[in-house]
Amino acid sequence: MENHQLVLVLDFGGQYNQLIARRVREHNVFCEVKPYKTSIEEIKAMNPIGIIFTGGPNSVYEETSPKCDPALFDLGIPVLGICYGMQLICHLCGGTVEAGTKREYGVFPITLDTSLPLFSGCTVPTDVLMSHTDLVTALAEGFRVAGHTDLTPVAAYVNEERRLYGVQFHPEVTNTVQGNLILKNFLFDICGCAGDYSM
Repeated sequence: MENHQLVLVLDFGGQYNQLIARRVREHNVFCEVKPYKTSIEEIKAMNPIGIIFTGGPNSVYEETSPKCDPALFDLGIPVLGICYGMQLICHLCGGTVEAGTKREYGVFPITLDTSLPLFSGCTVPTDVLMSHTDLVTALAEGFRVAGHTDLTPVAAYVNEERRLYGVQFHPEVTNTVQGNLILKNFLFDICGCAGDYSM
């Protein structure tokens, strides 16, 4: 598949890992799923045009939770973190993730910053599927809030300089009304995908 641009999905144990890859391929972008332990050297050799972190059942602040090499964020490749993936980027970049007092599980309305390329064209508020017990409570330097719900002050964030993006919800599922548009924005407006792959 060396003739096609690659978007890499790093799997942190989430139940939707293959679904994320499928959604990417539905946009005519070649995609591979690899374990979170994949080395920086192997990732560089694969030459991905974008990287997506999946969700997962763990808490990022636990010693044994799955983590990637933080050097990945210095490659200049756009990274989109979903749920656990979003919290992991925050944690590894110096932000704070803590256990929430209330679990937000199900479909909730969210307000997004539609001036950002990731959410361009979205109508807000819009319904998204949330599935988490932990919360981002403080962002690292260079990050800013890009979305919130009534229970989650940081439901999305961006660091445009480092090309890092995070969403606490699941854009890959049909319950997230405009999730397909958000993924499309990431692939084409942020990663610069050509969309020349066919399943």
